[in-house]
Amino acid sequence: MATHLKGPPLQGSLFDQSDTVQLSPLEGTRRVALGAGAWIDLLPGWLSGADALFAHLAEEVPWRAERRQMYEQVVDVPRLLAYYAADDPLPHPVLDEARDALTARYAGELGEPFVTAGLCYYRDGRDSVAWHGDRIGRGARQDTMVAILSVGTARDLALRPRRGGDTQRFPLGHGDLIVMGGSCQRTWDHAVPKTHRATGPRISIQFRPQGVN
Repeated sequence: MATHLKGPPLQGSLFDQSDTVQLSPLEGTRRVALGAGAWIDLLPGWLSGADALFAHLAEEVPWRAERRQMYEQVVDVPRLLAYYAADDPLPHPVLDEARDALTARYAGELGEPFVTAGLCYYRDGRDSVAWHGDRIGRGARQDTMVAILSVGTARDLALRPRRGGDTQRFPLGHGDLIVMGGSCQRTWDHAVPKTHRATGPRISIQFRPQGVN
């Protein structure tokens, strides 16, 4: 059964001392081609006031601790979770602005709007998410996009080609944005690995089209 829990507080970032929570234009994104039709767009510091948003989300979001079947045993999911469906009010107005801005920017490539928001709270370096691609609800040949806004302490988002190859790592936090598009969810997997180097907690907000998990 899901349980409502709070994680640890965030120590203030040297990178973002603003209390004004706002977005910058998306024109500054940098596209990186990964191969096999996959790409990512990166925009460091898309959100200013990231520490203020982190504090708000940590306090106001109804975080859940979940347990899942893993082979022959039930184990704790190593992070706190929250999910907002298309018609749910998001926990801060800037997240509505972010979803609208992403839909406007990527409507031509995506072909549909970003509608849902999934939140993950990584309380420390022991929290993680395993290798996966967000493909549920999509056919084997159908591409989609996932946009992730991160606040709090930076953690690596790792990507690796599904058929084998080198792993690439992108440290994300402090208002950074990454958009995974093209064939990325079909031909690459991504993860947030455990680490002993984490210096504080992180919250990620994942915007997805309807039906993508």
